[in-house]
Amino acid sequence: MNCTQNHKINQVTEQTLVVGIDIAKRTHYACFVDDRGRVLRKSFPFLQSKKGFRQLNEAIQEAMQAFGKSQVIVAVEPT
Repeated sequence: MNCTQNHKINQVTEQTLVVGIDIAKRTHYACFVDDRGRVLRKSFPFLQSKKGFRQLNEAIQEAMQAFGKSQVIVAVEPT
């Protein structure tokens, strides 16, 4: 493993909420996981709009509060 890969791995700690997002044409899906890869919230849809991204942001803030996380890392995968 090189230095860059180690740095990326070390970014995820117990205080990190990982948001995995699958990008589609109009409806995207997000899933919350913890530092061990355990699903904290199953995939849920949000729309490609200001309202949809506001809803995603609100969901992230609520999850951070509910699960005691202080950091967020977003991982995006186009479908």
